[in-house]
Amino acid sequence: QVQLVESGGGLVQAGGSLRLSCAASGTIGSRNVMGWYRQAPGKQRDLVATITSGGITNYADSVKGRFTISRDNAKNTVYLQMNSLKPEDTAVYYCYLHLYNLQWSTTLWGPGTQVTVSP
Repeated sequence: QVQLVESGGGLVQAGGSLRLSCAASGTIGSRNVMGWYRQAPGKQRDLVATITSGGITNYADSVKGRFTISRDNAKNTVYLQMNSLKPEDTAVYYCYLHLYNLQWSTTLWGPGTQVTVSP
């Protein structure tokens, strides 16, 4: 069974940087999308960024130009480099893996990692 393990969260001052990592255990196949969502207290879980197995990226408008998503397919790992962090980026960040083929699809989530940005 595929599991997602996140790392890299923490506390940082506004303007600082953090790098999140998420590794998927097991075989995930060539058709997949990996990415990150985030959820602030009292708010819904929102898209941050995704990247396909072919390297196509998608970003939320609020993080464009500040965050960069990348992946290492050999390691089944996705990264999120977060620069110029703002207090409003404070949230629990969840790793996301969407697997699919012609017959089925499924979505897996990591347990979440806290990112806190102080003013």
